[in-house]
Amino acid sequence: MCRNFLPDPLPDGLVPELLDQARRAPSAGNAQAVEFCVVTHPEDYWRLTLTPERRAEFPWPGLLVAPVLLVVLTDPERYVQRYAEPDKAHTGLGDGPDSWPVPYWWVDAGMAVHSLLLGASAAGLGSCFFGAFEHEAAVVKGLGIPSDRRVVGIVALGYPAAGRPSSSAARPRRPLDEVVYYGDPL
Repeated sequence: MCRNFLPDPLPDGLVPELLDQARRAPSAGNAQAVEFCVVTHPEDYWRLTLTPERRAEFPWPGLLVAPVLLVVLTDPERYVQRYAEPDKAHTGLGDGPDSWPVPYWWVDAGMAVHSLLLGASAAGLGSCFFGAFEHEAAVVKGLGIPSDRRVVGIVALGYPAAGRPSSSAARPRRPLDEVVYYGDPL
């Protein structure tokens, strides 16, 4: 994750290309409920989420200059509608969002974000995924996003600037034998 960007604009056509790749990520029932709000004037986002006081103390000022922010959205109702269709109705998942033991709108959005991050890296860009947290309602309203959409998170895109790695980057990866289980019968 890059938290220090150059303010340089991205080439025309690159963002739509990355979004086209991301929208092709797996989707439960092919519900295709992941959407994107492209923010090409990042100040429109930051004024909704960072007060001037917080901005002055913000630990990642290089993040604030990323030239593009992509607000990743999901529409849970599209999953409910899709799973109410005849070929999926037997699952009972069309009864409402609470019928889903695993809310796949979040899973599918994560796959789309991953595709987006990989595409950005392949294009020589830096990227950073971060959450809207307590600012979700303000972001939805302030950016004119349909009120029934949920904000999954935001992806900052741009050319990486040198320095300022995250302290989290220094954390070692867990060993493979701690994260892999084999489903062999006992």
